Amino acid sequence: MTNRLRIVFAGTPDFAVPALDALHAAGHPITAVYTQPDRPAGRGQALASSPVKRRALELGLAVEQPATLKSTDAVDHLRSHGADLMVVVAYGLILPPAILEVPRLGCWNIHASLLPRWRGAAPIQRAILAGDTQTGITIMRMDAGLDTGPMLLERTTSIGPRESAGELHDRLAALGADAVVAAIDAWQAGQLPPRPQPPDGATYAAKLRKDEARIDWTQSAAAIDRQVRAFNPWPVAETRWDGRQLRVWQAEPTTTPVVGAPGEVLAAGAGRIVVATGEEGAVDLLQVQLAGRRAMTAAEFLNAHALSGTRLG
Repeated sequence: MTNRLRIVFAGTPDFAVPALDALHAAGHPITAVYTQPDRPAGRGQALASSPVKRRALELGLAVEQPATLKSTDAVDHLRSHGADLMVVVAYGLILPPAILEVPRLGCWNIHASLLPRWRGAAPIQRAILAGDTQTGITIMRMDAGLDTGPMLLERTTSIGPRESAGELHDRLAALGADAVVAAIDAWQAGQLPPRPQPPDGATYAAKLRKDEARIDWTQSAAAIDRQVRAFNPWPVAETRWDGRQLRVWQAEPTTTPVVGAPGEVLAAGAGRIVVATGEEGAVDLLQVQLAGRRAMTAAEFLNAHALSGTRLG
Protein backbone atom coordinates (compact mmCIF):
# COMPACT_ATOMS: atom_id res chain seq x y z
CA MET A 1 0.00 0.00 0.00
CA THR A 2 1.33 3.43 -0.87
CA ASN A 3 1.85 6.07 1.77
CA ARG A 4 -0.94 8.59 1.87
CA LEU A 5 -0.12 12.12 0.74
CA ARG A 6 -1.32 15.27 2.43
CA ILE A 7 -3.19 17.04 -0.35
CA VAL A 8 -4.60 20.51 -0.89
CA PHE A 9 -7.33 20.34 -3.53
CA ALA A 10 -8.22 23.33 -5.73
CA GLY A 11 -11.28 23.27 -7.98
CA THR A 12 -14.58 24.98 -8.56
CA PRO A 13 -17.12 23.51 -11.06
CA ASP A 14 -18.88 20.16 -11.38
CA PHE A 15 -15.97 18.84 -13.45
CA ALA A 16 -13.74 18.89 -10.37
CA VAL A 17 -16.07 17.05 -7.97
CA PRO A 18 -15.30 13.45 -9.09
CA ALA A 19 -11.58 14.06 -8.55
CA LEU A 20 -12.21 15.37 -5.03
CA ASP A 21 -14.34 12.30 -4.30
CA ALA A 22 -11.71 9.93 -5.71
CA LEU A 23 -8.85 11.41 -3.68
CA HIS A 24 -10.94 11.34 -0.53
CA ALA A 25 -11.99 7.72 -1.17
CA ALA A 26 -8.36 6.74 -1.77
CA GLY A 27 -7.58 7.80 1.77
CA HIS A 28 -5.29 10.73 1.07
CA PRO A 29 -5.75 13.36 3.82
CA ILE A 30 -7.17 16.49 2.19
CA THR A 31 -5.97 19.28 4.43
CA ALA A 32 -7.92 22.03 2.63
CA VAL A 33 -10.13 22.57 -0.38
CA TYR A 34 -9.60 25.80 -2.29
CA THR A 35 -12.48 27.03 -4.45
CA GLN A 36 -13.78 30.28 -5.94
CA PRO A 37 -15.63 32.72 -3.67
CA ASP A 38 -19.42 32.46 -3.60
CA ARG A 39 -21.03 34.32 -6.52
CA PRO A 40 -24.48 35.84 -7.12
CA ALA A 41 -26.61 33.46 -9.16
CA GLY A 42 -30.18 33.09 -10.42
CA ARG A 43 -32.90 35.66 -10.75
CA GLY A 44 -32.60 36.73 -7.14
CA GLN A 45 -28.81 37.02 -7.39
CA ALA A 46 -28.36 35.30 -4.04
CA LEU A 47 -24.84 34.14 -3.25
CA ALA A 48 -24.28 30.57 -4.40
CA SER A 49 -21.52 28.16 -3.42
CA SER A 50 -19.51 26.30 -6.03
CA PRO A 51 -20.17 22.57 -6.60
CA VAL A 52 -16.75 21.82 -5.10
CA LYS A 53 -17.49 23.82 -1.96
CA ARG A 54 -20.81 22.05 -1.48
CA ARG A 55 -19.18 18.64 -1.84
CA ALA A 56 -16.25 19.55 0.41
CA LEU A 57 -18.60 20.58 3.20
CA GLU A 58 -20.53 17.32 2.80
CA LEU A 59 -17.23 15.47 3.27
CA GLY A 60 -16.37 17.56 6.32
CA LEU A 61 -13.34 19.19 4.71
CA ALA A 62 -11.94 22.65 5.42
CA VAL A 63 -12.78 25.15 2.67
CA GLU A 64 -10.69 28.16 1.62
CA GLN A 65 -12.08 30.82 -0.76
CA PRO A 66 -9.41 33.48 -1.36
CA ALA A 67 -10.12 36.12 -3.98
CA THR A 68 -6.48 35.96 -5.08
CA LEU A 69 -3.36 33.89 -4.45
CA LYS A 70 -0.90 36.63 -5.33
CA SER A 71 -0.22 37.95 -1.84
CA THR A 72 2.48 36.87 0.59
CA ASP A 73 -0.25 36.05 3.11
CA ALA A 74 -1.85 33.65 0.62
CA VAL A 75 1.46 31.85 0.12
CA ASP A 76 2.07 31.61 3.87
CA HIS A 77 -1.45 30.36 4.49
CA LEU A 78 -1.09 27.63 1.87
CA ARG A 79 2.21 26.61 3.44
CA SER A 80 0.49 26.27 6.82
CA HIS A 81 -1.54 23.33 5.48
CA GLY A 82 1.65 21.26 5.17
CA ALA A 83 0.62 19.71 1.87
CA ASP A 84 2.79 17.26 -0.03
CA LEU A 85 0.83 17.95 -3.21
CA MET A 86 -1.73 20.39 -4.57
CA VAL A 87 -4.20 18.91 -7.08
CA VAL A 88 -5.80 21.54 -9.33
CA VAL A 89 -8.91 20.94 -11.45
CA ALA A 90 -10.62 23.87 -13.22
CA TYR A 91 -9.95 26.11 -10.23
CA GLY A 92 -10.31 29.42 -12.05
CA LEU A 93 -7.56 31.37 -10.31
CA ILE A 94 -4.02 31.80 -11.62
CA LEU A 95 -1.42 30.11 -9.43
CA PRO A 96 1.64 32.40 -9.16
CA PRO A 97 5.14 30.81 -9.17
CA ALA A 98 5.39 31.28 -5.40
CA ILE A 99 2.29 29.12 -4.90
CA LEU A 100 3.54 26.44 -7.30
CA GLU A 101 6.66 26.01 -5.16
CA VAL A 102 4.90 25.49 -1.82
CA PRO A 103 3.88 21.79 -1.93
CA ARG A 104 6.74 19.31 -1.72
CA LEU A 105 5.69 17.58 -4.95
CA GLY A 106 4.45 20.73 -6.63
CA CYS A 107 1.01 21.32 -8.12
CA TRP A 108 -0.60 18.78 -10.45
CA ASN A 109 -3.33 19.71 -12.88
CA ILE A 110 -6.04 17.49 -14.36
CA HIS A 111 -6.47 18.85 -17.88
CA ALA A 112 -9.26 17.73 -20.23
CA SER A 113 -7.22 17.19 -23.40
CA LEU A 114 -4.20 15.33 -24.70
CA LEU A 115 -1.59 18.03 -24.33
CA PRO A 116 -0.18 19.97 -26.05
CA ARG A 117 -3.43 19.98 -28.05
CA TRP A 118 -6.04 22.32 -26.59
CA ARG A 119 -4.23 24.20 -23.88
CA GLY A 120 -6.55 26.73 -22.28
CA ALA A 121 -10.04 27.20 -20.93
CA ALA A 122 -12.38 25.23 -23.21
CA PRO A 123 -10.61 22.06 -24.41
CA ILE A 124 -13.73 19.89 -24.49
CA GLN A 125 -15.77 22.20 -26.70
CA ARG A 126 -12.85 23.10 -28.97
CA ALA A 127 -12.08 19.45 -29.60
CA ILE A 128 -15.66 18.81 -30.76
CA LEU A 129 -15.75 21.99 -32.86
CA ALA A 130 -12.55 20.97 -34.61
CA GLY A 131 -13.90 17.52 -35.44
CA ASP A 132 -11.35 15.67 -33.29
CA THR A 133 -12.11 11.97 -32.95
CA GLN A 134 -9.97 11.47 -29.85
CA THR A 135 -9.30 13.40 -26.68
CA GLY A 136 -8.48 12.49 -23.12
CA ILE A 137 -6.99 13.54 -19.82
CA THR A 138 -3.47 14.73 -19.08
CA ILE A 139 -2.09 14.84 -15.54
CA MET A 140 0.49 17.59 -15.70
CA ARG A 141 2.89 19.16 -13.24
CA MET A 142 2.12 22.85 -13.41
CA ASP A 143 4.65 25.53 -14.28
CA ALA A 144 4.34 29.26 -14.87
CA GLY A 145 3.05 28.82 -18.44
CA LEU A 146 -0.49 28.14 -19.66
CA ASP A 147 -0.82 24.34 -19.52
CA THR A 148 2.81 23.97 -20.59
CA GLY A 149 4.21 21.88 -17.74
CA PRO A 150 5.67 18.37 -17.98
CA MET A 151 3.22 15.50 -18.42
CA LEU A 152 2.92 12.73 -15.87
CA LEU A 153 0.12 10.53 -17.19
CA GLU A 154 -2.33 10.46 -20.11
CA ARG A 155 -5.63 8.66 -20.60
CA THR A 156 -7.15 8.59 -24.10
CA THR A 157 -10.80 8.25 -25.12
CA SER A 158 -12.72 8.49 -28.37
CA ILE A 159 -15.23 11.28 -29.01
CA GLY A 160 -18.54 9.75 -30.03
CA PRO A 161 -19.92 10.91 -33.40
CA ARG A 162 -23.12 12.16 -31.71
CA GLU A 163 -21.57 13.14 -28.36
CA SER A 164 -22.31 16.56 -26.90
CA ALA A 165 -19.90 18.64 -24.85
CA GLY A 166 -21.98 17.94 -21.76
CA GLU A 167 -21.75 14.19 -22.27
CA LEU A 168 -18.02 14.30 -22.97
CA HIS A 169 -17.52 16.58 -19.97
CA ASP A 170 -19.01 13.98 -17.63
CA ARG A 171 -16.95 11.14 -19.10
CA LEU A 172 -13.71 13.12 -18.86
CA ALA A 173 -14.46 14.20 -15.29
CA ALA A 174 -14.69 10.54 -14.28
CA LEU A 175 -11.62 9.65 -16.34
CA GLY A 176 -9.63 12.45 -14.72
CA ALA A 177 -10.63 11.34 -11.23
CA ASP A 178 -9.38 7.82 -11.91
CA ALA A 179 -6.23 9.11 -13.60
CA VAL A 180 -5.07 11.37 -10.78
CA VAL A 181 -5.33 8.59 -8.20
CA ALA A 182 -3.44 6.25 -10.55
CA ALA A 183 -0.81 8.95 -11.13
CA ILE A 184 -0.20 9.37 -7.41
CA ASP A 185 0.17 5.61 -6.96
CA ALA A 186 2.58 5.38 -9.90
CA TRP A 187 4.59 8.36 -8.69
CA GLN A 188 5.06 6.80 -5.28
CA ALA A 189 6.15 3.55 -6.94
CA GLY A 190 8.77 5.45 -8.92
CA GLN A 191 7.04 4.67 -12.21
CA LEU A 192 5.98 8.13 -13.36
CA PRO A 193 8.88 10.22 -14.66
CA PRO A 194 7.78 13.66 -15.91
CA ARG A 195 7.93 14.07 -19.69
CA PRO A 196 8.18 17.42 -21.49
CA GLN A 197 5.32 18.19 -23.82
CA PRO A 198 6.06 17.67 -27.53
CA PRO A 199 7.34 20.85 -29.18
CA ASP A 200 4.83 20.59 -32.04
CA GLY A 201 1.07 20.39 -32.19
CA ALA A 202 0.11 22.94 -29.54
CA THR A 203 -3.31 24.56 -29.98
CA TYR A 204 -5.19 27.04 -27.82
CA ALA A 205 -8.70 26.40 -26.52
CA ALA A 206 -10.05 29.92 -26.08
CA LYS A 207 -12.86 30.56 -23.63
CA LEU A 208 -16.30 30.24 -25.24
CA ARG A 209 -18.16 33.39 -26.22
CA LYS A 210 -21.93 33.64 -26.53
CA ASP A 211 -21.67 35.19 -29.99
CA GLU A 212 -20.03 31.98 -31.26
CA ALA A 213 -23.33 30.18 -30.73
CA ARG A 214 -25.06 31.93 -33.65
CA ILE A 215 -25.42 29.44 -36.50
CA ASP A 216 -24.05 30.46 -39.88
CA TRP A 217 -26.15 28.42 -42.28
CA THR A 218 -23.61 28.86 -45.08
CA GLN A 219 -21.34 26.45 -43.23
CA SER A 220 -21.42 22.75 -44.02
CA ALA A 221 -23.91 20.45 -42.33
CA ALA A 222 -21.01 18.71 -40.56
CA ALA A 223 -19.69 22.01 -39.15
CA ILE A 224 -23.13 23.02 -37.87
CA ASP A 225 -23.59 19.59 -36.32
CA ARG A 226 -20.29 20.02 -34.45
CA GLN A 227 -21.33 23.51 -33.32
CA VAL A 228 -24.62 22.25 -31.90
CA ARG A 229 -22.91 19.43 -30.01
CA ALA A 230 -20.01 21.60 -28.78
CA PHE A 231 -22.31 24.30 -27.37
CA ASN A 232 -24.64 21.91 -25.54
CA PRO A 233 -25.22 22.66 -22.66
CA TRP A 234 -23.70 26.18 -22.92
CA PRO A 235 -24.10 28.62 -24.58
CA VAL A 236 -26.39 26.54 -26.88
CA ALA A 237 -26.35 27.02 -30.64
CA GLU A 238 -29.00 29.46 -31.86
CA THR A 239 -30.57 30.99 -34.92
CA ARG A 240 -33.42 33.43 -35.64
CA TRP A 241 -36.94 32.52 -36.75
CA ASP A 242 -39.68 35.10 -37.26
CA GLY A 243 -37.54 37.66 -35.42
CA ARG A 244 -37.17 35.45 -32.36
CA GLN A 245 -34.30 33.48 -30.90
CA LEU A 246 -34.52 29.77 -31.66
CA ARG A 247 -32.04 27.65 -29.75
CA VAL A 248 -30.95 24.35 -31.24
CA TRP A 249 -30.18 21.74 -28.60
CA GLN A 250 -29.84 18.73 -30.87
CA ALA A 251 -29.39 18.29 -34.62
CA GLU A 252 -27.80 15.87 -37.05
CA PRO A 253 -26.70 16.01 -40.68
CA THR A 254 -29.06 14.49 -43.22
CA THR A 255 -27.90 11.30 -44.89
CA THR A 256 -28.85 12.30 -48.45
CA PRO A 257 -27.73 15.38 -50.43
CA VAL A 258 -30.30 18.17 -50.73
CA VAL A 259 -30.25 21.58 -52.40
CA GLY A 260 -31.63 24.81 -50.99
CA ALA A 261 -30.60 28.30 -49.92
CA PRO A 262 -28.67 28.23 -46.62
CA GLY A 263 -31.14 28.50 -43.75
CA GLU A 264 -34.15 27.51 -45.88
CA VAL A 265 -36.56 25.13 -44.16
CA LEU A 266 -36.81 22.35 -46.72
CA ALA A 267 -39.19 20.13 -44.79
CA ALA A 268 -41.39 20.76 -41.76
CA GLY A 269 -43.62 17.78 -41.23
CA ALA A 270 -43.79 14.17 -40.08
CA GLY A 271 -41.80 15.18 -37.02
CA ARG A 272 -38.86 16.56 -39.01
CA ILE A 273 -37.41 20.05 -39.44
CA VAL A 274 -34.87 19.90 -42.27
CA VAL A 275 -32.80 23.03 -42.91
CA ALA A 276 -30.49 23.67 -45.87
CA THR A 277 -26.83 24.44 -45.19
CA GLY A 278 -23.85 25.30 -47.35
CA GLU A 279 -22.26 22.83 -49.74
CA GLU A 280 -25.61 21.29 -50.78
CA GLY A 281 -26.17 19.80 -47.34
CA ALA A 282 -28.84 19.95 -44.67
CA VAL A 283 -29.42 19.22 -41.01
CA ASP A 284 -32.36 17.77 -39.12
CA LEU A 285 -33.24 19.89 -36.10
CA LEU A 286 -34.14 17.37 -33.40
CA GLN A 287 -34.69 19.55 -30.33
CA VAL A 288 -35.31 23.30 -30.35
CA GLN A 289 -36.38 26.01 -27.93
CA LEU A 290 -37.96 29.42 -28.42
CA ALA A 291 -36.84 32.13 -26.01
CA GLY A 292 -38.83 31.90 -22.80
CA ARG A 293 -40.21 28.45 -23.63
CA ARG A 294 -39.16 24.91 -22.79
CA ALA A 295 -37.07 22.81 -25.15
CA MET A 296 -39.19 20.69 -27.53
CA THR A 297 -38.69 17.88 -29.98
CA ALA A 298 -39.18 18.77 -33.64
CA ALA A 299 -42.56 17.03 -33.60
CA GLU A 300 -43.74 18.99 -30.55
CA PHE A 301 -42.57 22.27 -32.07
CA LEU A 302 -44.34 21.62 -35.36
CA ASN A 303 -47.60 20.92 -33.53
CA ALA A 304 -47.64 24.56 -32.45
CA HIS A 305 -45.69 26.38 -35.19
CA ALA A 306 -45.64 26.39 -38.98
CA LEU A 307 -42.15 26.47 -40.48
CA SER A 308 -42.69 25.39 -44.07
CA GLY A 309 -41.27 27.82 -46.61
CA THR A 310 -39.52 29.96 -44.00
CA ARG A 311 -35.86 30.72 -43.62
CA LEU A 312 -33.77 30.66 -40.48
CA GLY A 313 -30.93 32.96 -39.70
